[in-house]
Amino acid sequence: MSGNRRLLHTRHVVCQGFALDNGLWEIEGRMSDLKSFAMRNPDRGGEIPLGEPLHDITLALTLDAELRIHAVRVAMDATPFKSCAAITGAFQALKGLRLLPGFSRQAKELLGGVKGCTHLLELLAPIATTAYQSLWQSENGYNGDDPAVTGFLINSCHALAEEGEVVQGMAAQLALPEELATRLVQG
Repeated sequence: MSGNRRLLHTRHVVCQGFALDNGLWEIEGRMSDLKSFAMRNPDRGGEIPLGEPLHDITLALTLDAELRIHAVRVAMDATPFKSCAAITGAFQALKGLRLLPGFSRQAKELLGGVKGCTHLLELLAPIATTAYQSLWQSENGYNGDDPAVTGFLINSCHALAEEGEVVQGMAAQLALPEELATRLVQG
């Protein structure tokens, strides 16, 4: 049973992937939090007015085709506390990491708790999936002519299980890593 609802909080998360003219990609995640009321906040002059964000933060990663992070850009245009922005430099620790299985664990080890910002860490998951969408899909569909790409995608979810309908139907069209191609042919 539902009652009347009154909006209290809206969080917007937007991630965008950009191809750079130097052969790299920039994946940008932005999060904003808005309250449906003016909120008392001593750190921001006493009050955050209605319509002004509590958070407006951006995290951008520059990646190569192997999902290695080459550059990190952080902006905190609105935060609840003046001291929040002091942590932005810590996120440079992400440079050199790759967006592969285990990345979230590595990021939390480096930047979890007081070593980082909870909200910037939260942005890493949608940034990672946006990277996959940006690097490996084009107007022509998936970049199935690159074994490195198909090797990443196969078995990454239920729909892309190697024994599943999608992969079996596309196997002849995909350039697969040799070990995977052998399994599919024998399977």
